[in-house]
Amino acid sequence: MSAETMPVAAGSEPTAVDYAVYHSQAIFTAEQENIFRGQTWCYLGLEAELANSGDFRSTHVGNTPVVVTRATDGAIHAWVNRCAHKGATVCRSLRGNQADGAFVCVYHQWAYDATGALVGVPFRRGLKGVGGYSKKFNMAEHSLERLRVETFGGLVFGTFNPTIAPLDDFLGPVMRKYIQRVFQRPVKVLGYARQFMAGNWKLYSENSRDSYHGGLLHLFYPTFGIYRQSQESAGLVSDEGYHTVFIVSKPKGDVHYGSFGDEANREMQGEAKLQDERLLAFRPEIADDVGLHIQSIFPSVVVQQIQNTLATRQIVPHGTDRTELVWTYFGYADDDEETTRHRLRNLNLVGPSGLISMEDGEAVELCQQGTIGAEGKRSFVEMGGDDVRPSYAPMGMDENSVRGFWKGYLGLMGNALADLAGEGRA
Repeated sequence: MSAETMPVAAGSEPTAVDYAVYHSQAIFTAEQENIFRGQTWCYLGLEAELANSGDFRSTHVGNTPVVVTRATDGAIHAWVNRCAHKGATVCRSLRGNQADGAFVCVYHQWAYDATGALVGVPFRRGLKGVGGYSKKFNMAEHSLERLRVETFGGLVFGTFNPTIAPLDDFLGPVMRKYIQRVFQRPVKVLGYARQFMAGNWKLYSENSRDSYHGGLLHLFYPTFGIYRQSQESAGLVSDEGYHTVFIVSKPKGDVHYGSFGDEANREMQGEAKLQDERLLAFRPEIADDVGLHIQSIFPSVVVQQIQNTLATRQIVPHGTDRTELVWTYFGYADDDEETTRHRLRNLNLVGPSGLISMEDGEAVELCQQGTIGAEGKRSFVEMGGDDVRPSYAPMGMDENSVRGFWKGYLGLMGNALADLAGEGRA
């Protein structure tokens, strides 16, 4: 199989991607099996969302609906949200607390406990000797499909793979270090936002790893001086290419946000003025000067600190051209009221309509629209070279981390892509 016939260019550091990867249903289906239900740990939520016995959160692993729960013994469990009887959705709420620990399918009232075990079936023995199931019917054989669950730093991950290495190994020491940087102390959830994009999940995964577009697409950055080329920055990529973290230090000295001048590549046209400049205030609260921390954990979550905004962004692929982004905003459990107010004000920078991040969804959709019918044509991912460097500085002038994503992707999907190409289905 030659590189020319592969949807992602063969090689350890891909620099060209066939646009078919964003549109092929066969590739999307193979991704569910080889990535999301394969050799990865996928983000399920925050431990802070499951603080009490009976707490639950509905989520996804790839396009598979999953529920993560806190059982009475304090353990966290996750199971596929699909009744073992007829396949109906069991839990129909996004989150909550099931005080009695029972999750009941509305269709035929099959009931499951927080671990996913089947604990009740109506008319299991029939009624007055009529109907019911065979005496051989064993409820233990009809529990919900379970995932392995592990946690790190307050993040909950799950996997369908029974033999995959522990979560700590999957993350690696560098990524664990930076997760601990943000989750340095207990957190509390402040709220949620859900964003839907008419684009492929991989386009957003590339976007979160693409530091090149920051000062070009997001005009709020240069217009109000948050992003300056003189700021110290660095990027780190895991050996497999899976994971990336960007860090940017705050501007040095006493900087006026209107004085960035010759450091701006572009800015908004016309007069741009904030009615409340407190929005831009950055209050360092971690023992460093980092003002931006964007950490992409393959395949499905971004951990962020932008100014004083703290959030996770969960990537949920619903189809080749349908992606949901679930934003979970949080602060520290010991924040005082004024800190929480400032954090909520600061959150106007991010999210689906955030002053910084609103353009990302539009960029994803533009790429999806522009590549319709372009199967066989390839992107060009050679800004800053054609290799993948585990660490580099400064960031912002290359596509190193994007190449890293495709390196990791190909490591999991290479055989499947070759098979599909051989069958003419890629």
